Amino acid sequence: MILPKPQRLDRHEHDDAFRLTGTTSIRSDAASAPAADALRRALRPATGFALPDADGGQAAITLSVAPRALDAEAYELTVTSDHITITGGDPAGVFYGVQSLRQLLPAEVFSATAVERDWTVPAVSVTDGPQLGWRGMMLDAARHFMPKEFILRLIDLLALHKLNVLHLHLTEDQGWRLAIEKYPRLTEVGAWRHETLIGHADRPEDEYTFDGTPHGGFYTQDDIHEIVAYAAERFITVIPEIDMPGHMLAAISAYPELGNGLRPPQVWTIWGISEQVLNVDDLALDFCRDVLTEVMSLFPSRLIHCGGDECPKEEWRASPAAQARMRSLGLTDEDALQAWFTGQMATFLSDNGRRFIGWDEVLEGGGPANLPKDIVVMSWRGEEAGVEAARGGLDVVMAPCEYLYFDRYQSEDHDREPLAIGGFVPLSKVYDYRPVPAALADEPETARHVLGAQCQLWTEYVPTPKHAEYMLFPRLCAFAEAVWRNDGNGVDDFADFVTDRLRPHLERLNALGVSHRALD
Repeated sequence: MILPKPQRLDRHEHDDAFRLTGTTSIRSDAASAPAADALRRALRPATGFALPDADGGQAAITLSVAPRALDAEAYELTVTSDHITITGGDPAGVFYGVQSLRQLLPAEVFSATAVERDWTVPAVSVTDGPQLGWRGMMLDAARHFMPKEFILRLIDLLALHKLNVLHLHLTEDQGWRLAIEKYPRLTEVGAWRHETLIGHADRPEDEYTFDGTPHGGFYTQDDIHEIVAYAAERFITVIPEIDMPGHMLAAISAYPELGNGLRPPQVWTIWGISEQVLNVDDLALDFCRDVLTEVMSLFPSRLIHCGGDECPKEEWRASPAAQARMRSLGLTDEDALQAWFTGQMATFLSDNGRRFIGWDEVLEGGGPANLPKDIVVMSWRGEEAGVEAARGGLDVVMAPCEYLYFDRYQSEDHDREPLAIGGFVPLSKVYDYRPVPAALADEPETARHVLGAQCQLWTEYVPTPKHAEYMLFPRLCAFAEAVWRNDGNGVDDFADFVTDRLRPHLERLNALGVSHRALD
């Protein structure tokens, strides 16, 4: 019925359903006003009902916050024949109660156009709340640019599934997608590639073929303000990623002095990992700080993602300037040089009241002991790095590729699927994922460093929003359950999930026009 499955749902078999009509009104306290507005926005297109304020009269729907009675993000929803009450531990909790109420209505309520029918809500009591504080999704808008309108649509879909973090991957070798006022060439030059490789890159270069079509785009600072505000209204934090010191070829193409000067730079037209990386002189570090300064002005998120993954060291080994920097710092190898770079950026963010988050390669070059203690590690190459970081006292977000990378195939029969990067992440594997690693089951103090989990959609082979939706759904539905549920209350097996909740939920996605892979 409700997805993700609530902690507790009791049906009132003795009571009639609540009937939503044109006279239904809402009363909300000040803290619940955003959730009331969200309910009106969600229901009006299909029902035509305005759901006005009660204005002192008898309200049919009551929303309120009771922080001392419920935990943050938790809610209680009660439906009787004549009244609906939603109480949250905070405004986000009330909002999540609204999402559950939407799902109790017929699936046609998700239609963007008017539907003539009776709108009834079954009489139930729901007590619910998440097990994890970080329930996130990463969208790579750098390999293939995704328009602002799709980002806004995606935010609505994340909110429906009670996810609360949107991680936007904004920079890559193949494109820079964020306007930075101090460095206009980042978007004038870095946001555009003149063509794109067709198919996979894991074949000889003399066999490469290209589409011959320029590709590009970027978000203006006004776009970002709109995206951030839209997400905040839906209790979603937008976390930007500016990848450094690797995956920076687009920036180096715009400003060649940022590179190591060993070969001419050009925004990449192929996939993979470019060996052209930032140099480590003062100019490059100042560039990174300047960019992060503007990023912080655009994104209020406490956490700023600085990537740190897949940084080849060949250019640093060949660069006299990089080797001189290592000698001056007394560093023994290039991994230690990257760890030093990470420390410089982490300190800069900390001095400005923010926290550095990066992929698990930031542990290389000394491990947790060699990093500032406020760094957050995103464990993507499995769970081992996350366990290491947590045991070293660092906070962790679990994002293991074998479970949560949605750029991988959804079937072992690749010929029946759109082109993907490879691998196989079926729906069942996502559903069965447990964000807190089994290795930490007997270490509760260490396990507290696991903030939550995040699924990823990289877009090398995902060129359009429709394709992106197909890769996300229905796997994102299973992920929502994995990060929301509390195993202590018992968990349905996969077959129950599909039958009881996912199949009815796909009717809602169909009403919303969401592209998704069929279950059969």
